Amino acid sequence: MKKFEEIEFSPSQCAVQLGEFKKLLQKKKDLSERDDILPFFKRRKDLSALLGSLHPKIYKYDRLAFEYNLFGDFVVDLAIGDSTRKSYCFVEFESAKDNSIFVSKAGKTTPEWSPTFERGYSQIVDWFWKLNDMERTDEFENRFNGRNIKYVGVLVVGRNEYLEPRELKRLKWRQENTRVNSKEIYCLTFDELYEDLSVRLNTYLSI
Repeated sequence: MKKFEEIEFSPSQCAVQLGEFKKLLQKKKDLSERDDILPFFKRRKDLSALLGSLHPKIYKYDRLAFEYNLFGDFVVDLAIGDSTRKSYCFVEFESAKDNSIFVSKAGKTTPEWSPTFERGYSQIVDWFWKLNDMERTDEFENRFNGRNIKYVGVLVVGRNEYLEPRELKRLKWRQENTRVNSKEIYCLTFDELYEDLSVRLNTYLSI
């Protein structure tokens, strides 16, 4: 999708789709980005929009785009926006396999960050560079209705069951202590994403 689609978020539909996400995680241990993850979220716009709640400045999920072309150089798997607050959440999905986050190396007791994780993380860094480079241009304003937006990046990768407690702590530490150009990059597994969205939707419904 080259442009943002204007949507009206449905909490009830999102609840159904969140249940389907839970079933997907229970049914399949390993998930492919292209064969499982992207097709699943493309068919579930309300659940996809809820990922925007990971951005603390997004209150209304009214703009949505899949495989969003970022000024011709990069493609964002999923982008969610709050047009009123000019806040955006840019999401990169990677695979959910045993080597998606860490890989073991012969002779080393501590696993290394995997090429899959580093590739996904680096893509978000490149998005941030491009957004910063294009700010205050007419093209930027035409896309986002302003020359300054608040944005965060989200990397969703891997499964909890493949991680030892220490590696889960490493993943959490990296998320909480790393910033790129003063912008947040949230890194979480698909299991953590489901748990987080469940809490956020329940909070939304209780308001």
